[in-house]
Amino acid sequence: MLTKFTEIIERYLAGPMATIANQRHLRAIRDGIIATLPLIIVGSFFLIIAFPPLPPSWGIYQFLSENAATILLPYRMTMYIMSLYATFGIGASLAKTYKLDVVSGGLLATIAFLLTFIPVNIPLEAAEAAGTSGFVLPMANLGGGGMFVGIITSIFAVEVYRLTDKSKFKITMPEQVPPAVARSFEALTPTLIVILVMASISYYIGFDWHTAVSKIVSPLISATDTLPSVLLLIFLITFFWAFGIHGVSIIGSLARPLWLQILESNTTAAAAGEALPNIAAEPFYQWFVWIGGAGCTIGLAILLAFTAKSKYASKLGKAIITPSIFNINEPVIFGVPIVLNPTLIIPFIFAPMVCATIAWFATKLGLVSAVTITAPWTLPGPIGAYLATGGDWRAAVLNILLIILSIFMYYPFVKIYDKNELAKEQALETETSKETPLSN
Repeated sequence: MLTKFTEIIERYLAGPMATIANQRHLRAIRDGIIATLPLIIVGSFFLIIAFPPLPPSWGIYQFLSENAATILLPYRMTMYIMSLYATFGIGASLAKTYKLDVVSGGLLATIAFLLTFIPVNIPLEAAEAAGTSGFVLPMANLGGGGMFVGIITSIFAVEVYRLTDKSKFKITMPEQVPPAVARSFEALTPTLIVILVMASISYYIGFDWHTAVSKIVSPLISATDTLPSVLLLIFLITFFWAFGIHGVSIIGSLARPLWLQILESNTTAAAAGEALPNIAAEPFYQWFVWIGGAGCTIGLAILLAFTAKSKYASKLGKAIITPSIFNINEPVIFGVPIVLNPTLIIPFIFAPMVCATIAWFATKLGLVSAVTITAPWTLPGPIGAYLATGGDWRAAVLNILLIILSIFMYYPFVKIYDKNELAKEQALETETSKETPLSN
């Protein structure tokens, strides 16, 4: 039964899913956004510094709170304007797939994105009071809120670059000209086209990119931040993993722009001292669902390491327990294996769904703070959960409770798995002893 089902999956899903995961535009979006993760991770930690998890009566808390606006400036120059950096990354990555100049692709994508912004003209009196003058950019759209606009304009800019290069509609310099200078002149034509088109649409026609795209994307964001959506995403990711298809690579590529907008809404609210509006940002999955890795396999690793009686399962458990603590679970998925294993596929899919449901309601009811920080994913679960929620100790406790729950959920299936492995080993030993001749 499982073999036939596997054949159907491989025939009708594996190929198309692999094609989707490797589609050049989706891959460029994924790589461009992932390239911003160091800025998001480091920048978000300034939220913890500005709003430390300390008693308000402490002097250090009062000092940091009074200087929060200054402390948050690195955050505002990094995570708060993440879309600006992401567009450069997307453009550079897409240009690379076309064998175009990477820097030119990134710059074209960035200028195309910036030309969607309609600067606000500040009145003279207000400008003088604020210490500025003239036009200012609406910074909010440089963050997660402008991510989808950045994706669209980045692809447009690089496709223009590709078409001008392919059609030879460009300025070609002699071979004696230094390569860097030659590339700059070659980029003149696509730059002119991108600026004219984008400026015409934004300033002369008066099309508001961000409002229009926001109206289209808002229902998707609202739908993503619901429990049914969370459970569906978890099911799809673990389902694909169960057949050896990298679920996070496929689903994450599509969902990550939405997750980033959800997270950015929370960080903006936290920086303003407002209530956090969302639950299901990507760190929610990392610290309350993917504990130990996809499938919440930390419970499986613990059971194999400390309760397995078969030699293979016991040795494997001791080998995978350390990577699992740091949320690296490819050794679990392919070493146990979970792939095409009818016994362990069941808890692999349903354990994270149960954990997500509990964590969702815990956050919804205010028992645990919503996530605002993108903590490094290789941190042990309780530490990562503590940091991701801005220093909420209850998140660390919830993470530990979910680990214990995962142990109980995997336990009966691990016993079956271990019993089967032990039976195989005993059968092999019996067969070997029969084949070994007795010595005189």
